[in-house]
Amino acid sequence: MLKQIPIKVKLRRTAYLGGFLLGAMMAIADPIFAQEEMPMPQPSPATEESLSGLNEPFFADVMVEGRPIFQVGSVGNMTARERVQIINRRISSLRGQSETLDSITVQYKQAENYATLQVNNRVIMTVIQQDAEDFGVDNAQVLASQWAEELNQALDRPPLAIDVAQRLNATVRNLIQDAISNLPSLVGALIVILLTWGVAITVRQIAYSWAQKTEGDRSTELLISRLGYGAIWVIGWVIALGVLGLDFAALLGALGLTSVAIGFSLKDVLSNYIAGVILLAVRPFRIGDQIAIDEYEGTVTEVQLRTTTIKTYDGRLIYIPNQEVFSSSITNNTASPRRRTSVMVGVDYEADINQAKAAILKALSELDLVESSPAPEVLVRELAASTINLEIRFWVDSRRAEFLEMTSQGAQRIKEALDSANIEMPTEIYTLNFRNLPPSISASVNSSPPSG
Repeated sequence: MLKQIPIKVKLRRTAYLGGFLLGAMMAIADPIFAQEEMPMPQPSPATEESLSGLNEPFFADVMVEGRPIFQVGSVGNMTARERVQIINRRISSLRGQSETLDSITVQYKQAENYATLQVNNRVIMTVIQQDAEDFGVDNAQVLASQWAEELNQALDRPPLAIDVAQRLNATVRNLIQDAISNLPSLVGALIVILLTWGVAITVRQIAYSWAQKTEGDRSTELLISRLGYGAIWVIGWVIALGVLGLDFAALLGALGLTSVAIGFSLKDVLSNYIAGVILLAVRPFRIGDQIAIDEYEGTVTEVQLRTTTIKTYDGRLIYIPNQEVFSSSITNNTASPRRRTSVMVGVDYEADINQAKAAILKALSELDLVESSPAPEVLVRELAASTINLEIRFWVDSRRAEFLEMTSQGAQRIKEALDSANIEMPTEIYTLNFRNLPPSISASVNSSPPSG
């Protein structure tokens, strides 16, 4: 556990200069003050206390396995951060070279009034009178004994449960301290997000109401409202990240480095979204239209930014990615309220074609759902082997149910009208000529009476 000792500022300023001179003299007089360089990874972030107006902290944590043990201050021209790095490097080096370490001992030199913490005949750190004054202790020997005891407890491997509890305690404490220090930024970002949420909902409602008055198409109305909603959220998040202290330019740079990988991994998703925006803007079809896309045909029930939903005529729902919709040929059967249908009928060569046409047109005119403009028409389409084929064209409602129903009714009325006018509609007649038949078969064929 860290010991938080109040610092006397005036005494601290006086001791700062004295510590510089004392540290320089002691470094020359005794080689134990020479801080050798040993390779070691950088220590974990430590809790640091600093006075306002100074860039370097006055105090930094001595760490053992990522846990802060106690704090040390700056000495002479050596900052607290530099001093802690050397101490942590020595502790890590000792632990890496030996599985078992002797207890840390204190060697006190009364004449110079400083103490050293040693283990396995190696110096870990030096404690001087300035350290004792910083922490309100009588002399360097007393403070060195306290620090040696705390280091021994830390270096003595505790049971697993205690070790886990200590690590969790240190982690939670660091998180709490970070949260407290960043509390103004967190509160500011939360306020920005809440305001963004309210503004985004308001903008979505306003955009939707405006689109309803100007567009009259539900898919476009949804597009405009969603784009407005998303734009407000993007702006809000940029402001919130700025309040948290995040450099948005640096974030964009980092995203730029990975944009190629993101683009390849999200290629299909992004292409579907872009195609959805284009479809909602160009509007080749609307919600409720009956369309055919490749082998799919049905009624459009929903157009989203990623998929288009079609309900087939047999009641199934099909979700087609917008990229496929955008790149396929689209047949919109209900783009116009009216649609032309046709019926083929064959009449006998002996029939009066003008009489047949008049009977057919009269029958169609009696059907209310057959459009009078454009008027129905009867065309001689083909002179077949045994019939004259007539094509009857007329316009009906383009909705599929009405289209099929009126085509069926039209074909029925045409047949009934031709029957009433005594116009025959013969089937195909084929004449078979047999050559080189055996005499017995030829005699029986010639002797048999003609049929019908």
